[in-house]
Amino acid sequence: MDPLVFGLIAVAAVLHVTWNVLVKTSGDPLRAASVGMALGAVVLTPIAIVGWFAIGQPAIPPEAVALGLGSGVFEAIYVVVLSAAYRHGDLSIVYPLARGTATLLAVAIGIAIIGERPGPLGLAGIAALLVGFFWLQRPWRLLADAARGRGIDRGVGLALLCGVMIATYSAIDRVGTRLTEPWLYGAILWAASAVVLSVLVAVRMSPAALVPREPRIVAGGLIMVAQYMAVLFALSIAPLTAVAPLRESAIVLASGWGAIRLAEAAGRREAAARIAAASLIVFGAVLLGLDG
Repeated sequence: MDPLVFGLIAVAAVLHVTWNVLVKTSGDPLRAASVGMALGAVVLTPIAIVGWFAIGQPAIPPEAVALGLGSGVFEAIYVVVLSAAYRHGDLSIVYPLARGTATLLAVAIGIAIIGERPGPLGLAGIAALLVGFFWLQRPWRLLADAARGRGIDRGVGLALLCGVMIATYSAIDRVGTRLTEPWLYGAILWAASAVVLSVLVAVRMSPAALVPREPRIVAGGLIMVAQYMAVLFALSIAPLTAVAPLRESAIVLASGWGAIRLAEAAGRREAAARIAAASLIVFGAVLLGLDG
């Protein structure tokens, strides 16, 4: 693999976990994420316009614009669902389930719709993913809670829905980044997502809520732009099957940070179990990437 791709995804993984930690611990995840997206658009859009003029104002295919707008809408939905998941669930549970679900869904689509047939590595990867999911989620506990009248953990359900959104916009971005410059495409989708989220926050709270007053939210916005642009550039020079598994290495970082630093796990044994389950999910994603 091109060292540039590896470096871009490694940086993106660390930045993505950092952003998720900031959102989770912000007190109001939706507002923090929305303000961050709006700040990102304010920073990215002028740079993209200047860059567009600098390279001779090339025509941007209508298909790229349409895909960028569509991806931006799905990204906005993802942020809303992720924010809700963090209000109801732990970082060390929500993050691995969301990212791992996206990988597993991509495999399911490949098998059921495209007709792909995974080889031995792919089958081992699927098995590792499923074991990691069961170990992390422990559905028997969810069923036991439901039987006692406690209801199903909303954080888990929302995390799984996040995975659906991730798989959707990742597939769109894989096509869109090949139609025009990645940074132009990124500016389009980022602006679309920021507009949708800003409207939601303005209606839910007030327009004043979009004014960034906390330094951590400002930092979060810049981090969001940096990590997403790194992924877009990687997608423009490498296949999705190579980029996606490497990106999921962030799962272990998020699980460890949530379980240990945020004290989400009840003791060291529980923390170790969450990190081990997250590691299995990453291992499965890597095997799937190698098989592809």
